[in-house]
Amino acid sequence: MALNSVNTNSGALVALQNLQATNKELDTVQNRVNTGKKVNNAKDNGAIWAIAQGQRGEISAMNAVKDSLDRGSSAVDVGIAAGESVSDLLIQLKEKALAATDKSLSTASRKALNEDFKAIRDQITTVVTNAKFNGVNMLDNSTGTNGYKALSNTSGSTIKVAGENLSLGGTNVTVTATMTIGTSTLASTALTAVNASIDNVSSALARLGTGAKSLDTLRTFVGKLSDALENGVGNLVDADLAKESARLQSLQTKQQLGVQALSIANSSTSILLGLFR
Repeated sequence: MALNSVNTNSGALVALQNLQATNKELDTVQNRVNTGKKVNNAKDNGAIWAIAQGQRGEISAMNAVKDSLDRGSSAVDVGIAAGESVSDLLIQLKEKALAATDKSLSTASRKALNEDFKAIRDQITTVVTNAKFNGVNMLDNSTGTNGYKALSNTSGSTIKVAGENLSLGGTNVTVTATMTIGTSTLASTALTAVNASIDNVSSALARLGTGAKSLDTLRTFVGKLSDALENGVGNLVDADLAKESARLQSLQTKQQLGVQALSIANSSTSILLGLFR
């Protein structure tokens, strides 16, 4: 190739190639600064992007696990609150039943105690019936809601908190829906049932409390694991903005120099005009 040619300017071609390479690098750095990521798509780094996508899927699944555990914790918490109310009502029933065992009571006093006893007794049914969260009742032993199964991991495994039957006449509350204290004999029978019910309900609440603690512990672990996965994805795809900022300044300067170099290379052929003067 001729050293002095107006048809081919090799210097300009080289300067243009370098400028294009600089512009490409500059676009990459600007994209990283704008998004905060060094790997935005599979074109940037296919292997890292695929790994990051897999972990993002795991994080999304973890969110579903946390939601399930949150619902379970709420349902158990409602059950515990209602169970504590049942326990309080049983203590009131004990007071009424014990008072009714006094054979010296007048007919009017015994009748008043019996009416109070029945009113308190019926409140237990109301409390147990209303102890629902999102359709789950941990206290009535109803079909399909005897306890709660929450997701425990992203593979679909579950953790169960067993329900408790605190309904009248059930396994824990042996006080029946028709029990009264209209006589001292009936009062003695009711007192025995109430005492047994208080012990049973306390044990049931202890079991629910253990289940609630298990859900809370697992929920805390899942939250920490999800955070760790998010940090791991960040380590893979997030850009070091301090470093990218320095590169951005450097490439902008390099771009300006490239433009000047191209301008000089393009003007070099005008020197040939002097040979024809």
